[in-house]
Amino acid sequence: MNALHLPIRRVEVFGVAVPLVGPGFRNAYITKKAQKSAIVRLTADDGSVGLGNIDPSPGYSVETIEQSLTALRERLAPAVQGQDAGNPHRLSQTMDQALAGYLDAKAAIEMACIDLLSRRLGVPVHQYLGGKMVDELRFNAWIGILSPDEAAAEARKWFDRGFRSAKIKVGGGIEADRDRVGAVRAAVGPEMALRADANAGYSVDDAIALGRLLEPFAMQLLEQPVAADDLAGMAHVRQAIDIPVMADESITDHASLIDVIRADCADIVKLKVMKQGGFLTCRRMLETATAAGMKVVIGHGFGLGINTVAEIMLACTSTNVLEGLECVGPLKTADDIVTHKLDLSSGRIAVPAGPGLDVTLDDDKIKQYHFDA
Repeated sequence: MNALHLPIRRVEVFGVAVPLVGPGFRNAYITKKAQKSAIVRLTADDGSVGLGNIDPSPGYSVETIEQSLTALRERLAPAVQGQDAGNPHRLSQTMDQALAGYLDAKAAIEMACIDLLSRRLGVPVHQYLGGKMVDELRFNAWIGILSPDEAAAEARKWFDRGFRSAKIKVGGGIEADRDRVGAVRAAVGPEMALRADANAGYSVDDAIALGRLLEPFAMQLLEQPVAADDLAGMAHVRQAIDIPVMADESITDHASLIDVIRADCADIVKLKVMKQGGFLTCRRMLETATAAGMKVVIGHGFGLGINTVAEIMLACTSTNVLEGLECVGPLKTADDIVTHKLDLSSGRIAVPAGPGLDVTLDDDKIKQYHFDA
């Protein structure tokens, strides 16, 4: 039997700005009211189609959406034109030779390539990645930088809908953080796992003080308490508090994960298909973290439907992924660019079983939300 050969005939790149629900979302970096994203559609010579999607977040992602779209249109799309989508390793090598860095942008094309290949094979992406280990996934709620009373009410709303874990944004003052987290714990009781995310916003001393203030609330983890490049400082925080520390901003490529492991600065690591450059690298990093004895959280919080399903497909392939995926973008967006918006409202979803990513692009929505970078 001959190897599957799928030359890429067309690479389409779209920029979209999809409105978020309510007044917007605030973290340690910005408040935003729309999610600006890049969509890639690959078409092979035989008509097979694959979809990719990245959703950079200002202040957090290495690339801006404008940089991602420029890289995709001017460097990466021309480089993969005519390349074989049936050989994702060679495709990724071609992109690396065409442009250094730009893991987000490369992930959009690699995601589309894996989707195309899996659809052509007639299998879900999770089967292409080795097979699912769970049939259903749970999701993680989120609570912004709110007053204690508002945070408590928000947490109870999520709990009553079926969510059993939640991330609480912290930053701007450790006493206010303590009061917010304490109010949430009082509102939901002991059955909800609570995560605090500092988005690299505190000094080492303040992070230690924050950790000690939060210890009475039985936290599941404290995420990225200090600057991304301060691994020694994060190790100091980890040693000084009785809460597991998770590295997020500190991790980009595989080498950065190795640096975190060597620095012994985290108990848990956070991975995302987009941020790590695509399915294959992210899957390897998941196994590396597992081999190092570290649990993994999966999920980029502002993903549109394609990127969200991509992370679902990856997360279900390992029992080392903590329950409570953070790919909850469809709960934050008022619409989507796929024909059937994911329903995560109960805090859980069955693993998709259709071929590829099992989503269909809505061309009318692409036109409706189009923006020029």
